[in-house]
Amino acid sequence: MGEYQLLSKIKSPDDVKKLDEKELNSLCDEIREKLIEVVSVNGGHLSPNLGVVELTVAMHRTFNFPKDSIVWDVGHQSYTHKLLTGRFDSFDTLRTKDGISGFPKKEESPYDDFNTGHSSTSISAAFGIANAKAMRGDNSHTIAVIGDGSLTGGLAFEAMNNAGRFNKNFIVVLNDNKMSISKNVGAIPRYLTTVRIRPWYIRVKRNTERVLSKIPLIGRLMKAILRRSKSRIKNLIYKNTLFDCFGFTYFGPIDGHNIEELENALLAAKKNNSPALIHVVTKKGKGYQPAENKPGEFHGIGQFDIDSGEPISSHKGFSAEFGRALCGFADKKSAL
Repeated sequence: MGEYQLLSKIKSPDDVKKLDEKELNSLCDEIREKLIEVVSVNGGHLSPNLGVVELTVAMHRTFNFPKDSIVWDVGHQSYTHKLLTGRFDSFDTLRTKDGISGFPKKEESPYDDFNTGHSSTSISAAFGIANAKAMRGDNSHTIAVIGDGSLTGGLAFEAMNNAGRFNKNFIVVLNDNKMSISKNVGAIPRYLTTVRIRPWYIRVKRNTERVLSKIPLIGRLMKAILRRSKSRIKNLIYKNTLFDCFGFTYFGPIDGHNIEELENALLAAKKNNSPALIHVVTKKGKGYQPAENKPGEFHGIGQFDIDSGEPISSHKGFSAEFGRALCGFADKKSAL
């Protein structure tokens, strides 16, 4: 069991904001150690949470929670969020009777804005929160965190279609770890792969805006006109992503394990007075070799030996037992 010299002192996101670069790296190490320690005993979602440690730290340094709002999709990536929002002392009770939940729970903490599990609901829920804030004159920020697996759900695209016309700040963080529970398949993952390996057009976009911004008097006006136009000139300069077409300003791809890069992107999105999407690339299971090697097996896992990564219990978990029981019922039915 670790000493958690930094993590044990984090009572709110304000404490995270006080740390320097070296301390932040140590904090991330302690968070991963705590996640592994608790999940090895209680079971839970390990590899998804190991992948979002730096991203979660960066968001809690950049935004002002709970005044700002965050909706997690899927909710089982919120373990680090819980550790940074006053729940370190109770984290050993994760997923136990009368303990803290493995998902965000409004009744558990004011930092949990939406009761969410699975999936594809974050953008629509967060956009509803953002709209409600706008109606009452609340200028705080609203962030939806969605995984690339959840992005394949139709509700996510309905929400982007609706949110793209919002004329106020609204932020979607796309956590792209190339996986759902297991390896992704289909057109959306294939498209995200293209964006990840061909980021040159994003650099062209940034460089063009940088040059225009330096032109006295008319540079900013030219940049604004170009971004709003639908001309062929714009299409030559800007290689639009799918998200640009939905009305979102695209930032990325961003290294999801580099806190400085993440904070810069989040700050840029905060200044954007319209919907923004930050494409963050992470590694599922980051920092624990067995989970990196077998991220699917460590997605949701029971008790395991930390040194070897091998399961301790023969119990395969609720989903596996439920599936086995259904197959048993089906066998009996077919025999009638």
